[in-house]
Amino acid sequence: MGRVTGRPVTVGSTAGPAALLLVAAAAAWVWTAARWGDMRAMPGTMGLGLPAFLAVWTLMMAAMMLPATAPVAALYARTITVHRAPRMIVFTAGYLLVWAVAGLPAYALAAALGRAASLPATTGTAVASAVFAVNGVYQLTPLKDRCLARCRSPIGLMLRYASYPGPSRDLRSGAHHGAFCLGCCWSLMVLLTAFGVMNLWAMVAVAAVITTEKLAPAGRLVAHVVGIASLALAGAVFWVPALAPGLTGSGMTRM
Repeated sequence: MGRVTGRPVTVGSTAGPAALLLVAAAAAWVWTAARWGDMRAMPGTMGLGLPAFLAVWTLMMAAMMLPATAPVAALYARTITVHRAPRMIVFTAGYLLVWAVAGLPAYALAAALGRAASLPATTGTAVASAVFAVNGVYQLTPLKDRCLARCRSPIGLMLRYASYPGPSRDLRSGAHHGAFCLGCCWSLMVLLTAFGVMNLWAMVAVAAVITTEKLAPAGRLVAHVVGIASLALAGAVFWVPALAPGLTGSGMTRM
């Protein structure tokens, strides 16, 4: 396999699957805004039990991740000659399944970190600083670069997916690509524990970063800039705790 160039894939003639993913993402955003739009920050698991949290989490991931995945879906659709629509639904389901499973550790982490909001302010601030630092460091690692490169230029992965045998090909392909996206974006999702898991504006900002990293020509540079900014926030939050309302309790509003 040749060297990955890191140039983003673009949507060609197979625009239908990309449009379907964008419609699904738009529907998820509409639901999120209608249900949680007037709440700036919520600590922990938002008071939800595990099943409800996983359902909400998966809808959040659909809203935030599918727009950046649409060009890859269009590229994958080019490898399908029959039954394209149902097979693309299975591919998308495999992709979202990875993020749904990631909701399990996300729930445990949110529950643990959510307790920081009820602890002394200095404790919550220190936890927020650690969250920012973890994202900042990971954004600058070779592993982040590798996962981002596969998301930006997945041509080699398409050749791999074409070799998958049997009816499970689409589910396996979606899950495999989802795993690379998880490796690329998990630390950005952790930031939501600092900003508030259902902080709509934070979700929009993180989704914009993810989409820019994956689709913009300078996406790798954007990832590094975000990492440096996150490291700066790790220090700044001690002076401005309101930067992390999900962990410091600052700026919280109730419905």
